[in-house]
Amino acid sequence: MELHHGRMFDHVHLQVRDLEASKRFYRAVLEVMGIPVFNESERHLAADELFLSNDREPTARVHLAFQAKDREMVHRFHQAAVAAGGRDNGAPGERSYHPGYYAAFVLDPDGNNIEMVHHGPAKRSAPSVVYTW
Repeated sequence: MELHHGRMFDHVHLQVRDLEASKRFYRAVLEVMGIPVFNESERHLAADELFLSNDREPTARVHLAFQAKDREMVHRFHQAAVAAGGRDNGAPGERSYHPGYYAAFVLDPDGNNIEMVHHGPAKRSAPSVVYTW
């Protein structure tokens, strides 16, 4: 079986109610993943494909799932996200979606359902997509 991911989305833009609270929450999540913030101001935060701002009505009822390298990262995500102002929405554990699906869920400051998932042992063809111009 072959599963291809990472080809559909260029970026995800969340409009948030309280930018500082959201920055705290997402910085904690990004730190667990080892992903740096590459652009930030008093009006936005950008890291990898994620962009946050507060110049329009807040995004509502989004479900975002971040990829975890292992089950330990799922646990660290859950702990860091709750400590940074998120609300538990499902403790780390196996889910019935498919064998090996291990995830945790936290509601961000705007109530979006943020997940981190590890799909079990797998081999990646590359750690990331690299663009060059």
